[in-house]
Amino acid sequence: MTTSAALGAATAAEISTRDRVTQLLLERGATTAAQLGAALGLSPAAIRRHLDAMLAEGDVYAREQSVQGSRGRGRPAKVFMLTEAGRVRCGTHHYDNMATAALRWIARSGGSDAVEAFATEQVSALESRCRAAMEDAGDDPLARAEALAAALTAEGYAANATTIASGGQLCQHHCPVAHVAAEFPQLCEAETAVISRLVGTHVQRLATIAHGDGVCTTHIPSQPGRAQSGNPVTTVRTDR
Repeated sequence: MTTSAALGAATAAEISTRDRVTQLLLERGATTAAQLGAALGLSPAAIRRHLDAMLAEGDVYAREQSVQGSRGRGRPAKVFMLTEAGRVRCGTHHYDNMATAALRWIARSGGSDAVEAFATEQVSALESRCRAAMEDAGDDPLARAEALAAALTAEGYAANATTIASGGQLCQHHCPVAHVAAEFPQLCEAETAVISRLVGTHVQRLATIAHGDGVCTTHIPSQPGRAQSGNPVTTVRTDR
């Protein structure tokens, strides 16, 4: 193999590994270097080299890991997350300009009610597909949230569900319409209503990628009332 060919192969391998790092960050959200290295079978030095390059290019950013309760000596580990530029490189915002322009036209022509109706119509097909995928999930809201997370992941949302002290939490680490929803929150509201109907209970949307958060987070209270058709959703901001 010639020197140029060897360099080309090495560069291709670097890009492939970086793509895998990007995909993991897209799926998991905030992740430590050690967790990334373990998942990819890379040494600490190797994963650090890739992360340093991605930091320099503006594809990821780092912050200190939040630790609940007492922690040991030393500084908390850093977690890494994709920046908006990193998400764009994943091809996550195709046709944003056209979609935004279309919604602006709908808003001018029919007002906010027309935008809301459009958003509801847009998520109806997603709701039908997810409902079909959740047929065997049972009636427990938390079990249904886990089934919904799997269904949403299959749809490209990179979702997961966890149990917490106050109930359950559904996290979506990717939003295909984040840039459009930043201007038209009706899209997020329609999606949250779908989540409420699919898990079968009242939910609270705590954070959204469209609002600038790193992940869309929906809280499922442990003892909520059943979702009512008229008002199934509560949105609560926790970053203010």
